[in-house]
Amino acid sequence: MTRFHDAKMQSPRHGVSWDDNDVPRSSVFDDTFYTRSDGQAETAYVFINGNGLPERWTDAANFSIAELGFGTGLNFLETWRNWIAVRSPSQQLVFTSFEAYPIGADDMARALAPWATLKPLGEALISRCQEPPRLPAFWQMDEQTGLHIIPGKAEATVARWDGLADAWYLDGFSPARNPDMWGPGLMQQVHDHTSPDGSFATYTAAAQVRRNLQAAGFTVTRRKGFAGKREMLLGRKQPEPEDHSAK
Repeated sequence: MTRFHDAKMQSPRHGVSWDDNDVPRSSVFDDTFYTRSDGQAETAYVFINGNGLPERWTDAANFSIAELGFGTGLNFLETWRNWIAVRSPSQQLVFTSFEAYPIGADDMARALAPWATLKPLGEALISRCQEPPRLPAFWQMDEQTGLHIIPGKAEATVARWDGLADAWYLDGFSPARNPDMWGPGLMQQVHDHTSPDGSFATYTAAAQVRRNLQAAGFTVTRRKGFAGKREMLLGRKQPEPEDHSAK
């Protein structure tokens, strides 16, 4: 199991407000946690399908997903639900999420309430989100699924992580509102903590984010975004060049 090296780090609680449609909004970044149309469908389209899942799970004995921004836990829960549906008995999934401002259990429960298909899994997650938050945490959600939540600013915590992700979910708040989550240094750390031929997907198609990912070493592709959003980004880690020098 991959570990994080600063077990004493803690994070402030994330303030949440609610709009007229009962969609949660960050008081830190003044941005919604998920789309107003359908957050669960957005997760499936952007992050799961965008990373070539569940197809890539077929031949993987172990698979690692890492995420920038745990938020409401929606991405993890929808991933877990899909994983349960297709996994074989010997496979293992570890989902690692970097979160600077964890939300409370009550806010999490309210945010996840719209999706009945996630209710049993959501209850299992919420039961582990104690007050005050006990982070970092590694929770064995079932015999084949581990969840690792690492608190603190991702610019620092990803650098200290000793893992490699087969797939990244880049789900920070809007680059205009949370630019640090998309900066060149962090995108380089994401690349450096990606396994060979590993992937990323994100809802944003901001030009600076695309350039930062390309500069880090990813091959970046644009595709149609979710629910009327014009574009999103996905990509792969470029293979290391072969060394043809004489031995």
